Amino acid sequence: MLRISQGKLRYFKSLGISIKASCWNFDKEEPKRNYPNREQLLNIMNQTRQEYVNMMFELKTLGKDFTPQSLAEYVERSCNKQNVGDYIQYIIQYMTAEKRLGNAKAYISCYNSVLRFAGNLDIPFTDIDVNWLKRYELYLRKRGNSDNTIGIRMRELRAVYNKAIEDNVVNEKYYPFVKFKISHYRKGKCKRAITKAEIHKIMNVDLMEITTYYSPLLYLTKDLFSFSYLGCGMNMIDIAYLKYSDIVNNRICFVRHKTKQPITFQLLPQAVQIVDKYRKPNSQLNDYVFPILDRNFHITEQQQYDRIRKVIKGMNKALKKIGAHLDISIPLTTYVARHSFATVLKRSGVNIALISESLGHTNLSTTQYYLDSFENEQIDEAMKNLL
Repeated sequence: MLRISQGKLRYFKSLGISIKASCWNFDKEEPKRNYPNREQLLNIMNQTRQEYVNMMFELKTLGKDFTPQSLAEYVERSCNKQNVGDYIQYIIQYMTAEKRLGNAKAYISCYNSVLRFAGNLDIPFTDIDVNWLKRYELYLRKRGNSDNTIGIRMRELRAVYNKAIEDNVVNEKYYPFVKFKISHYRKGKCKRAITKAEIHKIMNVDLMEITTYYSPLLYLTKDLFSFSYLGCGMNMIDIAYLKYSDIVNNRICFVRHKTKQPITFQLLPQAVQIVDKYRKPNSQLNDYVFPILDRNFHITEQQQYDRIRKVIKGMNKALKKIGAHLDISIPLTTYVARHSFATVLKRSGVNIALISESLGHTNLSTTQYYLDSFENEQIDEAMKNLL
């Protein structure tokens, strides 16, 4: 056993090796001289001890606090996930266990793409340097990928590398994305927010003018788009998982599916009406609020994921019809409601930090990305004053 001490804290880590007590020198804490495999066992002990010492100094250099147990965990993660392929698979399994199937799918795409390029992912992260990334970019271009697609692949790989640094699989001094910039792959951002007046048009549209027959999906689409806008920009996954137990006295309290951030807000009267519209007689607290998931049918995580994806796909088609009918300038999607919520608040003078908290973002840069189209509009308007 390796004993790690820090003040009064103690942690013991097994080396997975055992010998008879009669062969052990308890005073010197090492095998006796007559033990047949003494030198081999001493080498294992010294090598393991040095791994912990090296990790301890590395953490101190980075200014990270640690306990005996967390030090052991750092070393174990570093030893168990040395190569790129195994580590990406570890992330995929973790995301799947966390029910973040969309994220897991993105990392699967990253794994498959990098594997096709490299042919073998039994490589350390230090192999992924600037030259490696340039070759990967050239490979993607030869396959006919656009800048946007290349940007997606590079951002996925960068996210993997960031997690590897966080888990001490690789030292941050090898981080290649300091010199290899991927921001240039974005050829501008499409506007994804509409005005308050356009939101009102959607909320008040007479759907009978769009179709001559009753379409439950079309009506559900209008209601959920409105609910998302009125409900702090809730995305469709969180709306799908919303249960009656999450609503108390017309106040919603839930944990965002993607970031695990707790969110709470008071429902506006119009949002309450939408909730009441879909309430079934004898509904129970663990029932879903909206007819997307059925707790008696969509049981597994994969069934839930597939169902939500199918509904969102149908909603986006329905939103295109609504947008075309109302002559709205940009193609409508479910995410337009979320972006519009953020942009309308920004135009009203609300602090970006408060908007970020309402959206459940973990950092302000994500929120700023939501609002970039609004900032560009301000610049466009200011430019009119030049002449």
